Amino acid sequence: MSDSTTQDETEVSNVRAAGAFLLDFFTVFFVAGYAIAKFNHSSFLGGKTALLAAAIVIFYFVIGKYVGGTLWQRITRIK
Repeated sequence: MSDSTTQDETEVSNVRAAGAFLLDFFTVFFVAGYAIAKFNHSSFLGGKTALLAAAIVIFYFVIGKYVGGTLWQRITRIK
């Protein structure tokens, strides 16, 4: 019986981790993209704006690993 409970907790943890990743990705990508586009007076889906926003997303996840978790990982209490 304890094996079943541990497996269920692991599945829930994986779902929460995947949800936190998606929420982090979309939150940072759209906020960074909007801020960059607003600052440069360009379109959000322009080539350079999207590339810079993607670079910021990667930087966010790298920093989040060293700081102890990203925003949504902390909200969902994963780390």
